[in-house]
Amino acid sequence: MDLIIEQASSFAADIDMVILLIAVLAGFWFFLAEAVLFYFIFKFRQRKGVKAQYITGTRKEEKKWLHWPHNLIIVCDLVIIFFAIKVWYDIKQDLPPAQEVVQVIGRQWSWQFVHPGLDKQLGTADDVATVDELRVKVGVTYHFKLESRDVLHSFSVPVFRLKQDAVPGRVFTGWFTPTKTGTYDIQCAEMCGMGHGLMQGRLVIEDEAAHDEWLRNKAT
Repeated sequence: MDLIIEQASSFAADIDMVILLIAVLAGFWFFLAEAVLFYFIFKFRQRKGVKAQYITGTRKEEKKWLHWPHNLIIVCDLVIIFFAIKVWYDIKQDLPPAQEVVQVIGRQWSWQFVHPGLDKQLGTADDVATVDELRVKVGVTYHFKLESRDVLHSFSVPVFRLKQDAVPGRVFTGWFTPTKTGTYDIQCAEMCGMGHGLMQGRLVIEDEAAHDEWLRNKAT
């Protein structure tokens, strides 16, 4: 079993970078705090003939042990916030122009996908609808129109680092650009009823020739 799920979208590395940044900074402060704690436990352990002192923490030389770590942690928080907001904006708000559009419909308990046909236009006579199988072309920027026909669902594609809730009565627009071919999992990441665990789909990323052949076969 791979420890890290492979990346298959243009923004997957950006998501992983933010997660790694949080892990490194939080891990650094955790291990530093534990090291200082055990150092003080050892250094100031009980000794015969040595009386314990009561420290109020109000003197300047005592306060620095709180102020400096606190200020440094705030700096780390600001760094995390900066990168998190940047990645959020790039992925969720600054959508690149769409080369193709697909429709994603969640229902209890399956995913329905509507693909544009050979004319590359969604909403025409040659559209191809599938259940639990999304087929896209590598290197093509897609917009997806996500909706739910019944309850809350969540469209999750781990290799894309993509997860977007589907809310009844609303249509969400998102995007992705596949960067490698292969077959991957699609999940529902929102508890949506008794069959939630069975609500799994398949993502097939293929080159343009293979995708067009698939569309022609579906049209016959």
